[in-house]
Amino acid sequence: MATSESPKDVSFSQGIRMMFYAMKPNETSFPNLDEVPDYVKQATPFFISLMLLELVLGWILKGKLAVRVDDALTSISAGILSRLPMLFFRSIEFSTYIYVWEKYRLFNLPWDSPWTWHLTFLGVDLGYYWFHRMAHEVNIMWAAHQTHHSSEAYNLSTALRQSALQVYTSWIFYCPLALIIPPPVYAVHLQFNLLYQFWIHTEVIENLGPLELILNTPSHHRVHHGRNRYCIDKNFAGTLIIWDRIFGTFEAENEKVSYGLTHPINTFEPLKVQFHHMHYIWTTFWITPGLWNKLSVIFKGPGWSPGKPRLGLLEEIPEVTGKEVPYATHVSGSLQLYALVQFALMLGFYEDTFADKDALSQATLLLRSGYIILTLTSIGFLMEQRPQAAILETFRCSVFLMLYWLNYLKPFIPSWTHTFELQSFHDLR
Repeated sequence: MATSESPKDVSFSQGIRMMFYAMKPNETSFPNLDEVPDYVKQATPFFISLMLLELVLGWILKGKLAVRVDDALTSISAGILSRLPMLFFRSIEFSTYIYVWEKYRLFNLPWDSPWTWHLTFLGVDLGYYWFHRMAHEVNIMWAAHQTHHSSEAYNLSTALRQSALQVYTSWIFYCPLALIIPPPVYAVHLQFNLLYQFWIHTEVIENLGPLELILNTPSHHRVHHGRNRYCIDKNFAGTLIIWDRIFGTFEAENEKVSYGLTHPINTFEPLKVQFHHMHYIWTTFWITPGLWNKLSVIFKGPGWSPGKPRLGLLEEIPEVTGKEVPYATHVSGSLQLYALVQFALMLGFYEDTFADKDALSQATLLLRSGYIILTLTSIGFLMEQRPQAAILETFRCSVFLMLYWLNYLKPFIPSWTHTFELQSFHDLR
């Protein structure tokens, strides 16, 4: 796709509209894949703006902040980890799609036709529905998708809590489109489908009236993120809720939703958030007797065990009492501020790395990625106030200084160079 410096940068009006899938076909039709803008990258300021707006509205309407620092940092950390593989590999979703298109397409729909645009909108959304449903019904796919559901909060930062593994199965559900849909049209809608799902992760918007019949809304998606029994495996929609109504998985919001996994993992450690269920599958696989049962551990539902239905038993899911308290640690304000500052500095390196990835060596990319993962892990340890947190943070600061002196890292504001050196020296004391 085109870089952010291309003439296809979105205007402010387009940026607002792309967040709600309101762009027009004549604005977003391109003959070649490399001309398609990176809409997700260009959406960054709109992500931030909407999150700030949610904070303000949450304070005005509910009298409290909609976001906790520890949970929000964990969610954004998951989003960062999910994108790091893109530094080294082309997206498997596009690679497989292009392969099928070039080898097996049945015919070419015109890339500049509004009919093709709208057909792709429906096709991508239907593909997402079935991918999303299978991500809840197939244990190995749930091992990736559970990352997104692990937050016990529900706000716009939760939308950024993405899996690093999910893309390795989602591509399967879009490949049939490659038989007729040109890759540039698919690339546009894959991004818009993702962007639309950002704004529905909020409690600020309660009900949208008649739109609730057609669109996936915050109310519908709150149900999807619930661990109440009536919420389990419901409302898989991306943009249109009609798929859930058609395939029998729709459920309206009726009682207060308790968010998160049915068995909370109680951690802010980013790697555990990403991979803990994969470890659970691994251990369960080996202790389960019989080859068929072992395969069932992988390919049946997360709640399955020998003698149970494919998706497990709903009555075994813990009942929500309404008295659940989200996992949190009592971190001092100064420590939270320190974590926020270090996180902001890391984000600067993260953005700089992606901006310059074509010019950086593989060694530099590996070192930068390692440093980013180390920083996220250290911040998670700090938020949990683990005994090892001070040692890990001291080590991280040492790595920072070493990479900086070796010119593998640089401050995203050059004038801050001296300040960073003093800050890192202070942290090591």
